Amino acid sequence: MTETVAQKALLIPQLIVGLGNPEPKYNQTRHNIGFAAVDAISRAWKIPLTENRKFQGEYGEGIGPGGTKIRLLKPLTYMNRSGEAIQAVTNWYKLSPESVLVIYDDMDLPQGKTRLRLSGSAGGQNGMKSAIAHLGTQNFPRLRIGIGRPKGAVSSDESGGAVSYVLGRFSATENQLMSLVLQFVVECTELCFKQGVEKAMNICNSRTVEIPQS
Repeated sequence: MTETVAQKALLIPQLIVGLGNPEPKYNQTRHNIGFAAVDAISRAWKIPLTENRKFQGEYGEGIGPGGTKIRLLKPLTYMNRSGEAIQAVTNWYKLSPESVLVIYDDMDLPQGKTRLRLSGSAGGQNGMKSAIAHLGTQNFPRLRIGIGRPKGAVSSDESGGAVSYVLGRFSATENQLMSLVLQFVVECTELCFKQGVEKAMNICNSRTVEIPQS
């Protein structure tokens, strides 16, 4: 009886959403690291993504770690309207907001850091504002990937400098680091499936990914 209650208490995602913008010009930009994360998960778990007009995004489903049914989504609505695609999937499959894990970029975190949380505000991220508006709650897990700040910037304002920074591409060294970060993100999402989001938080929030010194 106690074990059954404990099992029910585990928060296991059923839909993983990566935030980003469509169009080739946005490929591999800092703001599209959520897309890159879902692509990495898609490759690792062998769940192909194809365009799905009903869901307004690239969508795929398959079996994740531990034999769990999993759905992946990259909204093609542009960042500011990400919630429309998320809502299309949750309404169709009757998924609760708590079963949606959203992955996106965060300037407030340095590169190499990730933060997994059960709930929270949008923190100025327009894709998350849209997700919260369409899901009708802030109570759904999210995994933020640190992209750092442009040199000299002190706040996450919407100034031209911040916009050009998030829509810019990583340098060669940053790409090397972000490749390792994406591997770690796949590990974190696997932990979410095997042990639940709360236990995964302990590991995902305590580690800083670094390029190994030769």
